[in-house]
Amino acid sequence: MIKSITRAIKYIYTIAPSFLLLAFCILSSCSSRLPGQGPGDNTGQAMQAAAWVTNPDKSQLFSKQSPDLIITNASVALPTIEVDMNQTYQVMDGFGYTLTGGSAQLLYEMKPAARAAILKELFDTTGNNIGVSYLRVSIGASDLDDHVFSYDDLAAGQTDQQLQHFTLNEDRKHLLPVLKEILSIYPRLKILGSPWSPPVWMKTNHESMGGSLLPQWYNAYAQYFVKYIDSMKAEGITIDAITIQNEPLHGGNNPSMVMQANEQADFIKNHLGPAFKAADIHTKIILYDHNADRPNYPISILNDAQAKPYIDGTAFHLYGGTIDALTSVHNAHPEKKLYFTEQWIGAPANFEGDFNWHVKTLLIGAPRNWAVNVLEWNLAADANQNPHTPGGCTKCLGAITIDGNQITREPAYYIIAHASKFVRPGSVRIQSTLPGGLVNVAYKTPAGKIVLIVLNDTGIKQAFQIKLNGRFLIAMLEKGAAGTYVWEG
Repeated sequence: MIKSITRAIKYIYTIAPSFLLLAFCILSSCSSRLPGQGPGDNTGQAMQAAAWVTNPDKSQLFSKQSPDLIITNASVALPTIEVDMNQTYQVMDGFGYTLTGGSAQLLYEMKPAARAAILKELFDTTGNNIGVSYLRVSIGASDLDDHVFSYDDLAAGQTDQQLQHFTLNEDRKHLLPVLKEILSIYPRLKILGSPWSPPVWMKTNHESMGGSLLPQWYNAYAQYFVKYIDSMKAEGITIDAITIQNEPLHGGNNPSMVMQANEQADFIKNHLGPAFKAADIHTKIILYDHNADRPNYPISILNDAQAKPYIDGTAFHLYGGTIDALTSVHNAHPEKKLYFTEQWIGAPANFEGDFNWHVKTLLIGAPRNWAVNVLEWNLAADANQNPHTPGGCTKCLGAITIDGNQITREPAYYIIAHASKFVRPGSVRIQSTLPGGLVNVAYKTPAGKIVLIVLNDTGIKQAFQIKLNGRFLIAMLEKGAAGTYVWEG
């Protein structure tokens, strides 16, 4: 009988997918009330799971499927993803993007109604909006600002040990107004700040690009972070965490700075950590913020007994190395958190390839290797991938492309949407098996829902079933497609 059911299902998937759920219920005698339904559920309805799907040919782009998938107590002979709520891992902080200065500038220059509409779509948690819950911002300029600046720029040869000239005025032009508008939509947004360079008078080469932090300015630079956090707080913006230096082993960007592991350890344990403690600042301190090919960098700092107490965790990018390097850091220091803070998509986009790699490696792979967030680089650019600094990234594709008041949604928009809408902050990653080619990650949300994100990497159109607590639902994904499945736990 089971073989007959399976053959029928596969046939229906080939010729008429829309009839699959009805056919399955007829063949397997779906009950109107199934074992495992919640107490007091006397609606007479079979349990259902909602599904949102993106196909690599763009025929569906984060589209809700209709009808919902029906959950039954009958299993069939299909590849099975088994979800186990009892085996839990890390608590998630959220999913999102970097709001670069250039992104903020483009948003700010939109007409207010158009800007309000796209910000609601991005950050609101209701309706068809995607509920982005985490942003990274630059402390001073990143390479995707239209010019280089810090918060304490001086004439050549001048210094400012007491930081009397510190000001957020550059951020007041675009970044702060846009952030405040976002926070009015989603006040619980987590914000991570990352510097690309300190003021040039603190550096060995006195240039925005490259160089290192002069030891004589370690204390002043620690106070620079304190002033930044306090100044943002005065603007009504809470900085949840900071990293010490964006890409500390890459001095070729503009702006940038090189900071070796021993220098970062010294800065944290002898300067920044004590400065935060003295100022009663609870903003998290995150290490590294660079590629997965050097897990020894954060491990060496976490091995330092004086530095470790000040450190919340380690941030990674993936322009080098493999995503499982995050697990090596977790295994060395399991009490410290892991963050995934940046990955670009180059223009022009290759939707099929970009979507597949980012969903498999980052959206699914990073959390399966203990990351508590996943951030794409960056939120917005124009049609020519502007603005950027001289020497900054010229091919960085935004999650959205802004042309005046017109919005084009790019691959990173859909990549993040598959998690951000449903895997809300506080969700716990739970165990799920990995049948061949069905790459996935599962969560239990604070509201008690189960969320499963699946990428069909089998190379063919694939039917499969999902099992939880002795109940089953059947789904199907096109080759290279991703689905997010949501149901009551």
